[in-house]
Amino acid sequence: MRVAVIGAGIVGVTSAFELAGDGHEVTVFERHAAVASGTSFANAGVLAPGYVTPWAAPGMPLKVLRHLWGRHAPVRFGGLNALRQLPWMLQWWRACRPKVYQSNRAQMFQLARYSSQRLAELTASLQLEFEQARGLTVLLRGAREVAMAHGSMQMLRELGVPFDLLDAAQCRLIEPGLNADTELQAGISLPQDGVGNCRQFAHQLKAQAQQRGAVFRFQHQVLDLRPDQRPRLRVRDLGASGTPEDVEFDAVLLCAGHEAPALLKPMGLALPIVPVYGYSITAPLREGDGPFANGPRGAVMDEKYKVAISRLGQRVRVAGSAEIGGRAEHMNGAALATLYKVLDDWYPGAARLAQAVRWKGARPMLPDGPPVLGASGAPGVWLNLGHGSSGWALSCGSARAVADLIAGREPGLDLSGLTPARLRR
Repeated sequence: MRVAVIGAGIVGVTSAFELAGDGHEVTVFERHAAVASGTSFANAGVLAPGYVTPWAAPGMPLKVLRHLWGRHAPVRFGGLNALRQLPWMLQWWRACRPKVYQSNRAQMFQLARYSSQRLAELTASLQLEFEQARGLTVLLRGAREVAMAHGSMQMLRELGVPFDLLDAAQCRLIEPGLNADTELQAGISLPQDGVGNCRQFAHQLKAQAQQRGAVFRFQHQVLDLRPDQRPRLRVRDLGASGTPEDVEFDAVLLCAGHEAPALLKPMGLALPIVPVYGYSITAPLREGDGPFANGPRGAVMDEKYKVAISRLGQRVRVAGSAEIGGRAEHMNGAALATLYKVLDDWYPGAARLAQAVRWKGARPMLPDGPPVLGASGAPGVWLNLGHGSSGWALSCGSARAVADLIAGREPGLDLSGLTPARLRR
């Protein structure tokens, strides 16, 4: 079949690769000049299936309210613009019920585990070389964080995820660069998890997809999508001044993140996907006495501030914050200050901050957490959307599962709770 993929972030690139590998004639449309130029550009890079969890969780509404006026709040609101997201926030609040959360958490975990397996298969079979590091340590600063972590550890046990509860000294054996002056009571070590450079992986997989015949049309914006047995796209070349062209395909797969609802709305499909912005800073590490003396060996997560510090080769990336109702062009100084603070708390002086690159990206969030995968209900239109902050961790599995559906095959995991039907209940 002739298949169009809209969007070339990590979800779109993995989808294009899987579809091309199945023998389809694949064309990818991307408004940016390269793959992984939006949400996938500078994310934390953490790959931890056991910590892929819905943001809509029991107790979260109270936590968000408590953080609202905090100087280093992990959740922020983008002024009056956030009022536009009130319907989404109401749906999110309803999804925080324990039974809904437990079901969504299980669905996301099985997809994350499946995705992790597929990522490992692709990395080995294609001999991909991108920055990776093994190990994730969740840092629990005080008694409050330790007490709140018991629920997460119980869930890890139920899911069969290997982990160890460590004291402070054991944490510093795993991550010897941690600042001894910062309060640390305990930590959770997930030795099978880690971190990887999402953007590097996306560029390498794009090359593999091209070898299988996929065509990438960059700086091309899809203006309109008309479903049918042979759906039609209206596409504008952003690098030219000509008239938009109409292109016909046998199937269209939407991987366009928070921009997808605008294409679906004229078809009567309302998906509650909104951009929830995250921040990161990336800086080169200083040379120390050893390869890991001045930075993390793998990845660490500060549970109090919900900030991840990741090692990517000879650089460190600090990522966090969830900004609702923000604007892409506005950098929130307070959010960035929290990232600098957490890095300085744990690895003071480790990075060359004068060379730091700041980034803000829109995570495409559905109110209940899991993505939507599969047939849209409109003829010829398929969905791979709404992965939120877990796009990197879920992308390979989502792509393989949706490619199987498009080919008429049974996917390798149960997708019953991940289809668009759940949002119509």
